Amino acid sequence: MASAVGVNLHDKAQVLRKLHHQPQPLVFVNVWDGASARIVESLDFPAIATTSAGIAYVDGFPDGQAISREKMLAHVAVIAGAVGVPVTADLEGGYGPTVEDAAATARGAIAAGAAGMNFEDSVGGDAPLLPLEAQAARIAAIRSAGDELGVPFVINARTDVYHLSGSDEASFTETIARAKAYLDAGADCIFVPFIAEEGLIGRLAAAIPGPLNVLAGGTSPGVATLANLGVKRISLGSAPAAHLLAAFRRAALEVRDHGTYDFASDRISHADLQILLNRS
Repeated sequence: MASAVGVNLHDKAQVLRKLHHQPQPLVFVNVWDGASARIVESLDFPAIATTSAGIAYVDGFPDGQAISREKMLAHVAVIAGAVGVPVTADLEGGYGPTVEDAAATARGAIAAGAAGMNFEDSVGGDAPLLPLEAQAARIAAIRSAGDELGVPFVINARTDVYHLSGSDEASFTETIARAKAYLDAGADCIFVPFIAEEGLIGRLAAAIPGPLNVLAGGTSPGVATLANLGVKRISLGSAPAAHLLAAFRRAALEVRDHGTYDFASDRISHADLQILLNRS
């Protein structure tokens, strides 16, 4: 079937998929609005990923599917419309547990201009993982939705085994089983967050028959180390958005407690922002 979203998104999805198979990892400084997306694009990153938590924060919601599918996709559309590079959207657990929920979220993401999506095997908060077979069926539905729209949609299948079960050999075995099933169902990449130990990351990268995505933070190995361990995709998640909010809080505290505005000297100038965001 011909795509209703045009050839351009098809090409962006192909580019995004290829970026997962380069010698160096694909690194995402995750964005939450049009301005942050334009900044990342201006720094020559080849693709952009959204942060679901950061977008939820913009609307005053906590992380974990507290925001609706419609609100999340509206933000994704703004971000995808602000840049020319491929955008992959963090769409949590698909905003519902069923195959139909997964397919609806994928179709909405494609309509919003996303070339790919993150997709979790839990449905928010500390909810237990969905059964492996049920999650594989949901991933297959996302793949079918992309195929029907003529978009080689890039599925980054996240498993929260280590988040919910801790780090032991049983978690490793379960993660590998889920990774293989998700890849067989149509996923392009496997996202295993909340791991930082180099030996474990290397074992996972070697055992998963597809690209491995890890979540990087302040205690994580650097990009070069992760590349040597076999990682193909590195995400920063909500850290950039939370870093910005921390800076905003420091500014507000300075004004409240000291009556000064020293923070205002550390900014992108108005002129530079006008140039960055000018779409004419």
